[in-house]
Amino acid sequence: MAQVTFKGKPVTLVGNEVKVGDKAPDFKVLANDLSEVTLADTKGHVRLISVVPSLDTGVCDAQTRRFNEEAAKLDNVKVLTISVDLPFAQKRWCGAAGVENVQVLSDHRDVSFGQAYGVLIKELRLLARAVFVIDSNDIVTYAEYVPEVTNHPDYEAAIEAAKAAK
Repeated sequence: MAQVTFKGKPVTLVGNEVKVGDKAPDFKVLANDLSEVTLADTKGHVRLISVVPSLDTGVCDAQTRRFNEEAAKLDNVKVLTISVDLPFAQKRWCGAAGVENVQVLSDHRDVSFGQAYGVLIKELRLLARAVFVIDSNDIVTYAEYVPEVTNHPDYEAAIEAAKAAK
């Protein structure tokens, strides 16, 4: 399992670590209108999945805004941001932030994504910061578990991986 810290203290990740070359695990999360969304809903596209603990924090806000800007420049790439924030809070945040190019999804109900991708922080019931790129054949081509949850991911590496995925 990936080892991560939150504010310098080790935390326990629940689920299975996803590695490059793995078949992407399925998941069930909620859209802002409370409809269910699964991995299959974006089949045939490259997916860049940005995982954040909460949109209402500085680094998560910056990460989501950055990927929102990049999403407009990426052809045939669906950019998803997943957190355990409630769908209502996500919708409010997206409206206030002007985020329209990223689909923001909530894992609050079942933490299905968190467990499937090994990013559920047991002690906090939040998701650890991570970025995954999944190609159009559902193969993981990039996986970054950010070692310190309060730090930024490697944006450039993730964007390049999304551009390179088919």
